[in-house]
Amino acid sequence: MDRVLDDYRAVVGDNAVSQLRQLAGDLAGAKVVHVNSTKSGGGVAEILDWLIPLMNDLGLDASWEVIEGNPDYFNTTKAFHNGLQGNNVALTQSMLDAYETTVAFNARRLRPILEEADFVFIHDPQPAKLLQLCPDRKGMWIWRCHIDASHPNRKVWRYLHSLVSDYDASIFSMPDFAQRLPHAQFIIAPSIDPLSDKNRDIPEEEIAATLETLKIPNNCPILTQVSRFDRFKDPTGVIRTFKLLSESVEARLVLAGGGATDDPEGAAVFEEVMDEAKDNDHIHVLMLPSDAHRTINALQRASTIIIQKSTQEGFGLTVTEALWKGKPVIGGNVGGIRLQVHNHHTGYLVNTPEGAALRIRELLRNPVKISNMGQTGKQFVKENFLLTRHLREYLTLMLGVRRGLENHLIAQ
Repeated sequence: MDRVLDDYRAVVGDNAVSQLRQLAGDLAGAKVVHVNSTKSGGGVAEILDWLIPLMNDLGLDASWEVIEGNPDYFNTTKAFHNGLQGNNVALTQSMLDAYETTVAFNARRLRPILEEADFVFIHDPQPAKLLQLCPDRKGMWIWRCHIDASHPNRKVWRYLHSLVSDYDASIFSMPDFAQRLPHAQFIIAPSIDPLSDKNRDIPEEEIAATLETLKIPNNCPILTQVSRFDRFKDPTGVIRTFKLLSESVEARLVLAGGGATDDPEGAAVFEEVMDEAKDNDHIHVLMLPSDAHRTINALQRASTIIIQKSTQEGFGLTVTEALWKGKPVIGGNVGGIRLQVHNHHTGYLVNTPEGAALRIRELLRNPVKISNMGQTGKQFVKENFLLTRHLREYLTLMLGVRRGLENHLIAQ
């Protein structure tokens, strides 16, 4: 991404841009390092892809580092992820050894960068142990949890708690996700980049050409779910929803997704989806590369309704993307989806395939409601979930933790 903050004035207004520049003034030159586990695939990578350049445009010295690991490491961190979301997972000593060995290897490579930084943001469990392996750090370290950790597996949380307790602060996406920790906690909801290839306006000709290339006929309403092939996204449940719906309504279902380098379960879930969808020519399952942003944009804009029937969800950027494009969303009644989908206003929250089919059928029979929900949803995203709000909250957090440290030192 090579855009600068001024590019967003037409979308967010002059006041929002001026406020960001004023906030960043006291942070000029601060060295900021973000660490996660993948450069592509998933919402964290998408957020960092715009966050780093815009921080630099504001005068900070921001960079992005990625943990490198082998399959044993990523199998363990996937277990952490599943356990944080409440699954009963096996967590053996050999898995912990694989995790700790891999993070130690990365620490040797990253220590010079991390220990000199003024602010270090560690995203999710994958790099969480880095703090313990950087004893000469001089800056503030913040753990950013993007996962719904409201009811974690006790064994998993006990271990992760031992890693993150010594951070200077932590960030969660919703108050419900936060856990008891001995430091300041902040709530920052994710956001989207309205000028990215995934979200910017594109011509109708490109939308039609994309459908033609993907061999998706446009002769009836298109229902789309865009997500990694992950069991928490419930793609097989979406197919069951569609089968219930197709008994009375003609429509097409598109399940568009991909994998992420830090998710070893994706291939197996994709096979389950293909098996559930077989022999139904109204179901289109697409395995897309991580950079297929304009394709996803076109699919969402071609759709009548967007589905995100997750059973657990940290936030759900695909919901935000859909609302920004003026589409009502049928979303799972979980996690961050609840922040975005408001019944009868921006879509419907559902708990079962039957409930999802009922609400989709209702909307398909009421085009005026689809239009009204779409307009409401776009305005809702503009006011709450664009990147300028997100960036403002990061800057405010950094100023807050820095001043908190300064006040602490003065008090001593």
